[in-house]
Amino acid sequence: MPSERTAALAVLWGKSDAGGQPNLLLQHLLDTAAVAELIWDHYLAGRLKSWLDDVCGNNGRSFFALLCGWHDVGKASPAFQGKVDELAQAVQAAGLTWRGLNRESAGWHHTCAGAVIVRSVLSEAGWGEEAVEWVWPLVAGHHGLLPSRGSVFKTASRLRNAQGAGEAWKAAQAALAHAVADALDVDLARLAPVKTPRRGEQLGLCGFVIMADWIASSDHFTGVFSLAEVSMAAARNRAAKAWAKLELRGGWGAAPYRRMPDLVAARFGKSARPLQSACVELAEQMGVPALLVIEAPMGEGKTEGALVAAEVLGRRFGCDGIFVGMPTQATSDPMFDRVLQWADQVDRELPVGLLHGKRMFNRRWNALQQKTHFAGIDDLGCDDEFGMAGRGGSVRPEHAPAQWFLGAKRGMLMPVTVGTVDHLLYAATRTKHVMLRHAGVAGRVVILDEVHAYDVYMSQFLHEALRWLADAGVPVILLSATLPPQQRESLMRAYLQGVQSRRAVDLPAVGETSGYPVLHALTAAGVAVTCATRTTASWRPTTPVAVHLREEALDGGPETVVNLLDDELRAGGCALVIRNTVGRAQQTYQALAEKWGADEVILLHARLTVAERAARTGKALDLLGPPGGSVARPSRLIVVATQLAEQSFDVDADLLVTDLAPIDLLLQRVGRVHRHTRPGRTRPPKVFVTGLRTHPAGPPVFPAGSEHIYGRYLLLRAAALVADAAAGDGWSIPADVPDLVRRGYGDSDIVVASWQEATVAAHDSWQVEQRRRRQAAEVFLLAGESELGAPTLSGLHGRATGEARSDDEMASVVRDGPESVEVVLVRQGGGRYLTLGGRSLGPSGDVGDAALAEEVVGSTVRLPARPAVTEAAKKLEPLPGWYGNGWLSKSYALVLDERNSAILGGRRLTYDKHLGLLDERA
Repeated sequence: MPSERTAALAVLWGKSDAGGQPNLLLQHLLDTAAVAELIWDHYLAGRLKSWLDDVCGNNGRSFFALLCGWHDVGKASPAFQGKVDELAQAVQAAGLTWRGLNRESAGWHHTCAGAVIVRSVLSEAGWGEEAVEWVWPLVAGHHGLLPSRGSVFKTASRLRNAQGAGEAWKAAQAALAHAVADALDVDLARLAPVKTPRRGEQLGLCGFVIMADWIASSDHFTGVFSLAEVSMAAARNRAAKAWAKLELRGGWGAAPYRRMPDLVAARFGKSARPLQSACVELAEQMGVPALLVIEAPMGEGKTEGALVAAEVLGRRFGCDGIFVGMPTQATSDPMFDRVLQWADQVDRELPVGLLHGKRMFNRRWNALQQKTHFAGIDDLGCDDEFGMAGRGGSVRPEHAPAQWFLGAKRGMLMPVTVGTVDHLLYAATRTKHVMLRHAGVAGRVVILDEVHAYDVYMSQFLHEALRWLADAGVPVILLSATLPPQQRESLMRAYLQGVQSRRAVDLPAVGETSGYPVLHALTAAGVAVTCATRTTASWRPTTPVAVHLREEALDGGPETVVNLLDDELRAGGCALVIRNTVGRAQQTYQALAEKWGADEVILLHARLTVAERAARTGKALDLLGPPGGSVARPSRLIVVATQLAEQSFDVDADLLVTDLAPIDLLLQRVGRVHRHTRPGRTRPPKVFVTGLRTHPAGPPVFPAGSEHIYGRYLLLRAAALVADAAAGDGWSIPADVPDLVRRGYGDSDIVVASWQEATVAAHDSWQVEQRRRRQAAEVFLLAGESELGAPTLSGLHGRATGEARSDDEMASVVRDGPESVEVVLVRQGGGRYLTLGGRSLGPSGDVGDAALAEEVVGSTVRLPARPAVTEAAKKLEPLPGWYGNGWLSKSYALVLDERNSAILGGRRLTYDKHLGLLDERA
């Protein structure tokens, strides 16, 4: 090694303090390259390795290690080396000098400097321009933002003093890059890519560069400040020790797919139903990773069918894990249980993660984590949710993901993950570190449930996510019981746009069929596009459901419902009552509890504390869940709920009382009636629709809350369908579902003459609102349709929109409507703070033990989505004694008086142990 090169490498530093002493830049680069080799060997899915080998002429592993190793070469620049005076003096003494740096020059980021260096080195090595142009953004983006070409290279030429002017700097930068290549035994000329990967693949690859950097930057890698101690062998030894301590692993491995006589029976212990067999068969027939849409009734077994189809697709196409996206936290929790059951049969050590802000209240997740003993928390912000740090050792039970994955922004990197769909939708936004989410789904199969539930605003992010997933070759499975045909077509179009990397695509005709369940498999290889449609017999026999209208005085109380249930439940039975707003649910519960007693009525809505909501949800599922449970079904029970009971809520009611909603959502609610087969059941299924008042000479009127949530147009069309059913023979469920959804969302004339004028006006307003919401979402999209076909990631973050620091902030981007926040409720009395249950917290609100901390966190509640309340809540702070707790230190404390009440944003908020949070004018 020439002396000038040695002198430069001996002083260029990468970290000023790595375990008590500086770390040479070359050491960090080699550490990161060594970590990359382990990621390749033990984490990356086979599909990712295959396309990287294809791109690099079977040199994918070397290319990946070199790329990760080069991520920080830009730190070999005056702008970075001048950040610490003592270390800067040694650099300048070695002949690497610079003039004084002004504020702009000092701010020249090493990610951009690295892109300049990599572009220069690769060009000199003989790489073609096309290859160089897609590689440099991967280095420039390793801090989470992908700059444009002009912002990098034009700025670098203007800030030559910050980049490193003169031959000494250029030689040192090249020497550093070549030192990494030499350590990896890489011939740069022979490593040149032979093709350009797709843009979606590039984005995932950029995320894996960040993953390697973060692992190599953890406190498992102490500083080395003597060049004589730096070697690839030493780096590999350090990386291997860190990897073993972190216990990282990928998914279910690369075993090829082998057909089984009944994969469903092998995974779930029950013979496959016709729908589930069709899922497996279509997955076996797909020639390329593609889109599978499963439309089937509630309780048909869609989830199990999707999981086995995902396993087939994964084995066939080199994917080794799944991401399951659910509409809400409440629907994510039961899905987590089902995925754990499936994972038990696939691989008993397969890590399974739960990804939402209240996972600590999930019983299964909590049990997994409580069994895990962690040695400590790393230096990249990994949350110690359960206060386990410092107990020593690491014993990870089956399916518990490694602690590293629980850190900020890493959740989607878990091989198998169940979470709110927001995490996937956020991958469709132009936000910092978005590439980590794409790395998380690369090499996975994505399953999205309840896709009918996404409104026009959320659908823009879903379409964008589908475009990127398709571009990266990620198989996607979409599930719904009530998917309007127009919505299905738009989802298919978005996926095809991603496959073909263009805006204008020709979607093959999807023949409408009266069959139900129905599956659609969209596959595209080049210009050849096919859509296979398969109908199957329903496992559940079609059942006549009586439909009744029960009009209510919209400004009155819930007497109509009370009297109705008094008649229907006099001899016993279990009823589900769904109201469209929290206020209506609270009023209804109060009246029913006075009539029947609180022991026979359960109230569920979003303004209960998280602990109380979890407890009540668990109780309802235990009492009204599938037969054969450990708890006997009660002779009489009423569950009063909001839309929480609409999706993935596995309860079985004898009758349903529901406010009117758009027809697809109404049918979802109907799916809770006679959901399970029960021997000896004699009561026929009944549905009573409330939440409207009709007029002989005009259209019906609806509660203001219902119109605010759903809009008048869809309610009018649903009301017409309900009125027809009530005047006729009701509905045949599930056979009538596709036609009802088609009519509810179609253009056919289904309303009576006296409603026509009002319906036309409502439709015009609805279209204007849909267009406004669509445009509002487009501002945040990662790229949008206009950038389909772009060859590289350059400029992807040209108009970055920041990053979400919490689930609330994430939801405010990908979900429309007024922002709301969560607060932690505490009481104050006698000069001290108390938990909501009355336990003392002391003068500063200290939480002295894990049990007390859990009780306090369990008092978290979501506030009403009123702008004044939200802005006032954001000014709240944690209690002084909470700053030592990882979760509570980031929370808002709302201190209640002796009556459990506080005034916030002009509203009086009172927490009632039975009703939850009450919202009244102050």
